[in-house]
Amino acid sequence: MADKGEPAAVRKPRADAERNRIRLLETAKAAFAEKGSGASLDEIARIAGVGAGTLYRHFPTRDALVAAVYRNETEQLVAAAGRLAETQPPVTALREWLLLFVDYIAAKHGMYELLNSIVGGTSDLYSASTAQVKQSIAKLVDGAVASGDIRLELDPLDLLRAIAGVANIGLGADGEQAAKRLVDILIAGVRTRT
Repeated sequence: MADKGEPAAVRKPRADAERNRIRLLETAKAAFAEKGSGASLDEIARIAGVGAGTLYRHFPTRDALVAAVYRNETEQLVAAAGRLAETQPPVTALREWLLLFVDYIAAKHGMYELLNSIVGGTSDLYSASTAQVKQSIAKLVDGAVASGDIRLELDPLDLLRAIAGVANIGLGADGEQAAKRLVDILIAGVRTRT
């Protein structure tokens, strides 16, 4: 018998439950990007190939699903920074991650209305993601500077601000494509050699 002062063991979700959760997050991301607040939770469940009960077991409210999609996108972006830093030359890792950042901004932009409607606000959600993204860009920039591939006299966040600004100002896919072109312009501008 466990001591009452000990925390209960946390069970890992079953593999099929985790697959369902991931499928729901991916489906919801696409639905929210396309339809915003008009996306039906029942339709998300249907497209994901699960019942509404499965969706509500994982995400009891629309807000919970929106927040989970946002957190998942941030987690994937952060994980990509580590993966790219381990597998690519530093400047390539930085470039590839910045391209992923454009996709992240596009997903966030598509969910803007929903994120702003979360009961209780998004300050905790945003502050956690901002800290993670800052750490990721700093790690990648530090690696590229240490390798001698780039020189950077500005704050690494300025790269993100420039890209996010173009992605948010542009209209639809044009803004996203312009932001992706800007990645190459920025990388070329900070390179020490070609």
